[in-house]
Amino acid sequence: MPVEISENSKSAFTALAPLEAVLFDVDGTLCDSDPIHHIAFREMLLEIGFNNGVPIDEDFFVQTIAGKHNDDIAAALFPDDIPRGLKFCEEKEAYFRKLVKEKVEPIKGLYKLTKWVEDHGLKRAAVTNAPRPNAELMISSLGLTDFFHLVVIGDECEHPKPAPDPYLKALEVLNVSKEHAFICEDSVSGIKAGVAAGMPVVGLATRNPESQLLTANPTLLIKDYEDPKLWAVLDELDKMA
Repeated sequence: MPVEISENSKSAFTALAPLEAVLFDVDGTLCDSDPIHHIAFREMLLEIGFNNGVPIDEDFFVQTIAGKHNDDIAAALFPDDIPRGLKFCEEKEAYFRKLVKEKVEPIKGLYKLTKWVEDHGLKRAAVTNAPRPNAELMISSLGLTDFFHLVVIGDECEHPKPAPDPYLKALEVLNVSKEHAFICEDSVSGIKAGVAAGMPVVGLATRNPESQLLTANPTLLIKDYEDPKLWAVLDELDKMA
């Protein structure tokens, strides 16, 4: 059965030939880590009596926390005491790292795509707003430390996502052109960063609703890395090579 892909999406990807690099977000893009973040925030906010002791739900998590930088999360959770919010977020990240070791799972089809990337000799970077210890722990837990040539952290750039800086830094360090690279992302913030950096973005509807992701204009929206839409586009790219 033929896979339905818009001509715009198809042409955006075929125009990348010869493809030189694929850039990946980490949380929600390599692994389904949002539920782990949700558990960490929920438990720690409960401990301090946030929201009158009512646990945060999925909607609150998606709207206020998922995909956002800790500075923004601190301001949203503790608008009257940002330093307290930042300290809380630091402590939450330490708790998250403890949970990750037990719970991290790759996004379905991830290793099929990483093998395709390796087989094609492409450059690759992980580009994330997560703190470096989190990113490196998730990448190593997934067995991908040697896969990535580079890990770019939002905090180590002038501006984190949704600004394009982290993706532009990855291109610069890898020495590739935005005309020959695409991005995999799962959040509105991340998709906006990729679009602003001038590259096609594959949006993953891992946890965030498709309707929400579409507001950021991904080039292609997929369920996971086994989605036939992704492989139809990659096959088209192969034909151009």
